[in-house]
Amino acid sequence: MLTKPTVLGLKKSFGYGDRLGLATPGHLAASNKFDFAPIFAQQSIREMSRTERTPEEVMAAAANALTQSGFRDAWGADADHLKTPQDADRTAAAGFCFFTIDPSEFVSNQADRMNLTELETAVKQLETNRIFGERSWREFYLDREFEVSERLRLRFTKEHLYRAAVKYGRSIHHSEVMGKHIAKVNGSRPFEIEVSVDETDSPTSPLEHLFFGMELKQRGVRNVVSLAPRFVGEFEKGIDYKGDLRRFEESLREHLAIARFCGPYKLSVHSGSDKFSIYPIVGRVCGDLLHVKTAGTSYLEALRVVARKVPSLFAEIIAFARDRFETDRKSYHISTTSQQIAGLPAFKSSAEEPIYLDEIPGRQLLHVTFGSVLTIGKDAKGRKFKNSILETLNAHGDLHQQFVEQHFTKHLSLLNKG
Repeated sequence: MLTKPTVLGLKKSFGYGDRLGLATPGHLAASNKFDFAPIFAQQSIREMSRTERTPEEVMAAAANALTQSGFRDAWGADADHLKTPQDADRTAAAGFCFFTIDPSEFVSNQADRMNLTELETAVKQLETNRIFGERSWREFYLDREFEVSERLRLRFTKEHLYRAAVKYGRSIHHSEVMGKHIAKVNGSRPFEIEVSVDETDSPTSPLEHLFFGMELKQRGVRNVVSLAPRFVGEFEKGIDYKGDLRRFEESLREHLAIARFCGPYKLSVHSGSDKFSIYPIVGRVCGDLLHVKTAGTSYLEALRVVARKVPSLFAEIIAFARDRFETDRKSYHISTTSQQIAGLPAFKSSAEEPIYLDEIPGRQLLHVTFGSVLTIGKDAKGRKFKNSILETLNAHGDLHQQFVEQHFTKHLSLLNKG
């Protein structure tokens, strides 16, 4: 009988994204060394589309690998970045039990630049649209001090409140709709919810986090186990954190206090792979109230196997990715430019491997083009790259597991170092 995922609750947890369906043995080998609750099946609807996989295939890949290994402990399955009720329906039917709501399309980033008069007009429109229902929501927040912790007391001015409401009001309403639909579709089956508000132009302030967290509670969104704010600094794909570590820690402590006050729920670190410089801080500050989410970094370790064992295939993937970079980078927040990609040397042998798999421009080139590589990319003989990559990984399963295990052992050991 296949092992099945379950809810993990308020245990510190780690999500292992797997875009190819073959990384679970390496994930498991690393996970077994540490005390993080593992989420072995994790993929967003967008990634499923870009890899041409179904929720059932994502679930089966993890469950089959775990069953073959004899694993019988608790593990989770994250239906990541869900935007519509239909997304929740599809993933719930496949057995997912952790649902990440992504309301980013409803965030109003321009709220950061509005003056008070503009904010007042926008708030009136929110109330006309019944975003806050019939509640006396302003009275709940204004003229009240929230004693979040001994060291953190927060108070909303009218401008603070209105800016938070305009920026996040519609996304909170969407999260409520999604949360209640997730509860309905799961019925009596246990489930848990994460809300992701990390994909915004500016960091989530303590007051904005407090507003979002309190609104979820006021609206009765059930089983919220984690929330992903937009932290200070830059969380680019596939590379280390960019920013002031002291400022990050100060902000993280405030967000953790708010998570305890509004929940408690865990703080979720999105784009969490390869953020080695902040892992000791995150582990030390958050303790058990922590979830880290990774995805593309496992794909890059798979490509490392290709680079070592079939360098001609890797060279063709690089050439294809170069042509796709300018188009594919548009849906990602990265700093690598087309000029930097143009300046990279051609891949000729293993001597160039670090340039593409260990340095920023190369890693981001391969990260953002994964969908094109796996769905439309073909080699010189007309064979799909995806089939050739999978064939290589199956032929060198031990090496693939070794690379993935080493990579995530580094992640988890640094998180525990704090």
